[in-house]
Amino acid sequence: MGDPKKQRKKYETSRFPWRTGVLQEELKLLGQYGLRNKHELWRHETTLSKFRGIARSLIGKAPEDRRKMEGELLTRLKKLGIIHETAVLDDVLDLTIEDILERRLQTIIFRKGLAKTIHQARQLITHGHIAIGNQRVTVPSYFVTKEEESRITCAPQSPLANPSHPIPQTIGAAAKAKTKSGEPQTREA
Repeated sequence: MGDPKKQRKKYETSRFPWRTGVLQEELKLLGQYGLRNKHELWRHETTLSKFRGIARSLIGKAPEDRRKMEGELLTRLKKLGIIHETAVLDDVLDLTIEDILERRLQTIIFRKGLAKTIHQARQLITHGHIAIGNQRVTVPSYFVTKEEESRITCAPQSPLANPSHPIPQTIGAAAKAKTKSGEPQTREA
């Protein structure tokens, strides 16, 4: 469990942090997904690395030994929405960092059209305007499962939930259109 007073890193850094290609790719991902800093990116890369490491170790085992653990890993990744329903263990090895970053709450808010920019999506989440079901979520890097994705709305306590607020025409209307039609509503700027 560890000592609560001694925080530990939740990420691994790149082996070659000063290579131009690595730096450019990291900066591109930071801007594309609205990440605050490289620590967030590295934390998700470490998560991906752990999933892929488990898959590599399972491939090396005998089929009868790996059946249970393979099922557990695939079920977990399917529940998170990282892989599709008919995926096999080899598909876990093909995962990229973009697959992980697409399941973040911040990215899903932006992709659904609840925010105009990826940075506005982060701001809405951190200020407490977004809820999943009836539970307010203030963590932009929250992993949204497939079943939770349809329950993303404006928080009931948020001023944005009030119809007289000027912003609900963009955010609230998109959330209501999503829940009614099942697909995101496009807005004109």
